[in-house]
Amino acid sequence: MKILFLGDIVSGPGRKALKAHLPGLKEKHGLAAVVANGENAAQNGKGLTASDAQEIFAAGVDIITLGDHTFDQRGFDAFLAENPRIIRPFNYPPGTMGRGHVLMQLANGKKLGVINLQGRVFMKQLIDCPFRASTELQKAYILGETCDALIVDMHAEATSEKCNMGAVWDGKATLVVGTHTHIPTSDTRVLPGGTAYQTDAGMCGDYNSSLGVSYESALPSFTTAMRYKFEQVTGEGTLSGVMVTVGANGLATAAVPLRVGGALQGAE
Repeated sequence: MKILFLGDIVSGPGRKALKAHLPGLKEKHGLAAVVANGENAAQNGKGLTASDAQEIFAAGVDIITLGDHTFDQRGFDAFLAENPRIIRPFNYPPGTMGRGHVLMQLANGKKLGVINLQGRVFMKQLIDCPFRASTELQKAYILGETCDALIVDMHAEATSEKCNMGAVWDGKATLVVGTHTHIPTSDTRVLPGGTAYQTDAGMCGDYNSSLGVSYESALPSFTTAMRYKFEQVTGEGTLSGVMVTVGANGLATAAVPLRVGGALQGAE
């Protein structure tokens, strides 16, 4: 079976690209499941709202992962608590609203596990070690026993931290994929132990921008000490992610980058 993971959906262009392209991709590739990071899907590019989430699910996404902007939208906490198909980083402090992983039965009868982790290098430090958290989760998610496929979303800034997370899960997960930096990396591969890996899936959004915001509004953050306000761009978005083929043992037999529509050169 094939599973598609989509990188950070960024504001309106990302959501529009999802609705425009995902139904056709699901039919073309016979996708068993679609997982997407939605932590930037709100109109201002920070966080997720209940209506955004419903729009993403309606477009064909099965599970939404999050990241450091999980709680940026006021009133989202209650919706997060009630929706097991939306997960936030597992290694947040005890007592944080929501859940960090989910096990979902697919239409084909297979069980898909999805885990959300957040890095600490150059990120907020009020979180547990994602590697220690992985040790705990590896006892609960075992390919061929508790799940038929397993995806780990490593939401992190540092490429080195993401690479090491891939190594920690190699042979134990179907796919380890990075999110957060919004730029797709060209290192898509299957690791020696059979786990598919890509350091960053990229964003689903308008790439004629500075990570989804206009160049004009982003530039003052680099050139002045004055206050500034980011403005989201509104051009055509690119769907960006990774498509993995799952073998009988739950490990990956193939992984390919996916880029459809918008400014980026296509790949699927």
